[in-house]
Amino acid sequence: MEHPATGYDVLIVGSGHGGAETAIALRNGGFKGTVAIMGGEPDLPYERPPLSKEYLSGKATFDQILIRPPGFWSAQGITMLLGQRVIAVDHIARLVTLEGGPPIAYHQLVWAAGGTARRLKCEGADLKGVHTIRSHANVRNLRDELPVIRRAVVIGGGYIGLEAAAVLRELGKDVVLVEALDRVLARVAGERISRFYEAEHRARGVDIRLETAVDSLRGRDGKICGVRLTDGTLIECDLVIVGIGIVPAVAPLLGAGAVGGERGIVVDAQCRTSLFGVFAVGDCAVHANRYADGAEVRVESVQNATDQAVVAAKTIIGQGASYETPPWFWSDQYDLKLQSVGLSAGHDDVVLRGDPAARSFSVVYLKQGRVVALDCVNSSKDYVQGRTLVARGTRPDRAMLARLHISLREVLLTEIAGA
Repeated sequence: MEHPATGYDVLIVGSGHGGAETAIALRNGGFKGTVAIMGGEPDLPYERPPLSKEYLSGKATFDQILIRPPGFWSAQGITMLLGQRVIAVDHIARLVTLEGGPPIAYHQLVWAAGGTARRLKCEGADLKGVHTIRSHANVRNLRDELPVIRRAVVIGGGYIGLEAAAVLRELGKDVVLVEALDRVLARVAGERISRFYEAEHRARGVDIRLETAVDSLRGRDGKICGVRLTDGTLIECDLVIVGIGIVPAVAPLLGAGAVGGERGIVVDAQCRTSLFGVFAVGDCAVHANRYADGAEVRVESVQNATDQAVVAAKTIIGQGASYETPPWFWSDQYDLKLQSVGLSAGHDDVVLRGDPAARSFSVVYLKQGRVVALDCVNSSKDYVQGRTLVARGTRPDRAMLARLHISLREVLLTEIAGA
C-alpha cells in the first residue's frame, strides 16, 4: 500500500492531558522528529478537572484552563490536528483512518484518547437539559442554561457528581443527588470519608438519595422536567447532570487486535500495547499496578495520564523508564480539599488522624500492617508526607500513626530506624 504524503514520526491521538504531556515530554527530552497531536475536539489542550469546579462556577475562563498558551505548540514544532477523529488503525501499514479525511501515516503512535462520558440508557436520556461533564462543549452548554435553572438532579455520587452539586449549591440552585450505591465516593474512598462528605453536602442543602436508582427521565416539549426513580418517586427538575463514569475510547485499537476490552487497552510498564509501535496512556490504559498488588487497573487521574505520558515519551526517545508512581487524586468541594494517594481497596485496617468535626483530618488505610493509601481532608501536610509512606509500603507503629502531634515524616523516620 502506498503511504499518503502526510505522516509523522510520532502521532498522538488525544488532545487531553495524556496527549499534551506526551508531546511536551518528547520535546523536553530532545526529540527532534515530527510530532502531531490529533484531537476530536476543536479546542487546544486544556485541563479537565476545572470543568466541574472553577470553569462550571464561572471563576475561571477557558483561556485560564489551557494546558499551555496557544503559541506554545507551534513554537515547539508540534502540529495540532484538531476536530478530527480516528476510526481505524492499521498497525502493519502504520496508518490511521480518519472520520471524513485522508489517512495519516505514523512511525510511532501514542493513543491518549481518554474516554467519553457514560450516558444513561433509560427513557428520556436524550432530552434537552440532560448534561454530562467531560468536555469544554459539555460545560459551556451547561453554563448557558444555569441562569434560568431552579432545581437540578445530579445522578452519580463520585467526584464529578459531588463537585457539580457543590457548585450548583453555591450558585443558589436546589440540588437532589441520586446515588445507586449505599454511600457516595464508594469506588474511590473509605466509608468514613463518604459519610463525612454526605454530611457536609446535606448541611449545605443537598438532598442526597442513597441506594436509589433511576427508572426514567421525564420531559415536556422535549425538555427535561423530572426524574422518575425505580420506587415510583418523581423528582421535578429543570436540569440533570449525569456523572456515572466514562467509556474508554479504544474501539480502533481493539479493532486492530490490541489486547484489552471495554475497560481499556492493556499496556506494559513502558506503556506499550500489544501492537508494535503503539503506546497507550491515561484514562484508556489498563496496567498492572503494584499499589493494587499487581492487579490490572485503569486509573482515571491527571497524575496517571501525565506520568504515563512521560514514560511513553522516554521509551520512544530510547531512555529507560517505567511507570511506578503511586496513584493520587484530588477533589475540591466547597472549602474542602480532598487529597488521596494510593489505592485503598482491600484494606483491612483504618487509622484516623485528627477530628472530622474540625474539618481537617486524614484517614490512613493499612493492609497487613502496611500503609496502602491515605485520604486527607484539608490536611495537605499529611498528604505530602503520606505519599512516601505509600511508596515505601511502610509498616508503622499503629499507635504512633494515630497521634496527630507526630508528623508522618517522624513516623517514617521511626520505622526506618527500627527496620
